[in-house]
Amino acid sequence: MTRIGLGLVAAVAAFGFAGVSAQAEEPQPGPPLVTLDDGCKTQEGAVSEDGKWVLPDGTPTFRVCKKDGTLVTDWYTYNGYRRYHAECHVCHGPNGLGSTYAPALADSLKTLSYSDFLGVVASGQERNVAGTEFIMPSFGDNRNVMCFIDDLYVYLKARAEGALPAGQLGGRNRDPKPDTAREHEKSCFGG
Repeated sequence: MTRIGLGLVAAVAAFGFAGVSAQAEEPQPGPPLVTLDDGCKTQEGAVSEDGKWVLPDGTPTFRVCKKDGTLVTDWYTYNGYRRYHAECHVCHGPNGLGSTYAPALADSLKTLSYSDFLGVVASGQERNVAGTEFIMPSFGDNRNVMCFIDDLYVYLKARAEGALPAGQLGGRNRDPKPDTAREHEKSCFGG
């Protein structure tokens, strides 16, 4: 699966997939967490496509391993961690655990679909949670977010599924950056 382009995200948002509404279907959890033969954790049915883990329907996912007592992630989960802490943690808290004014994404992604996640991030969302108005700004024009939307999703999904505990990820504790990630980054930033 190729990464979603900024234009496609904008089109999705314009045609009404801009978030979860009161009329939306009841969210369903994704495939269960499984342990692979090598001891790594991912979602059932996930396979690696050039270093990027995806489900049979093309939804990106994670791979998290514990080797010699150290957590090791795929590149995209690690990069999602980096991007999350560059743009999202200010409101949604360290490790996706929420704050007094923004929800815990580590909880939300237990049931929030990939397409709904894309819509909310691209278009923003206003809602009332427990009597408090929450306004998520639109990040659809922010390349530092949208060029890495899959990475953000898989990091938060790993946190939501319990495969990735709270805490910092070291830069050496990840798979190497795949050439496809380099190519995507270059094309997304117009290089």
